[in-house]
Amino acid sequence: MAESQASSGGRPIRVVVAKPGLDGHDRGAKIIARALRDAGMEVIYTGLHQTPEQIVATVIQEDADAIGLSILSGAHMTLVPRVMELMREQGAEDVLVTVGGTIPAEDIQPLKELGVAEVFTPGTPTQAIIDFIRERAVRRDG
Repeated sequence: MAESQASSGGRPIRVVVAKPGLDGHDRGAKIIARALRDAGMEVIYTGLHQTPEQIVATVIQEDADAIGLSILSGAHMTLVPRVMELMREQGAEDVLVTVGGTIPAEDIQPLKELGVAEVFTPGTPTQAIIDFIRERAVRRDG
């Protein structure tokens, strides 16, 4: 089994990379999406200006193993709790949730308390993100 494949199944790890809210900057999200693809993961990039509802619908529809929320707008303490609430409502608590972007240090622990597995701030090596997802993502049963 290739390293990029989830431990409980033979298909590649499926990751939704999403840009919630009004943030119009997606260069970082695209860099991460490409790095994850190059590492053998299947990446679904939602594009800009997604609502939490749209993001969670994509996670469910794509049977994703992980989600990466890229937020540079400062709205992470509004958007992430809503995404987490919707994930619980949809029975998708087993999906690995990560957040990346300009997140103040004082907000990292509250985000983790909401169920976010990890917060990646600017300057995090892409390999660290790849390794984290490989180690923590568990293939969802469709």
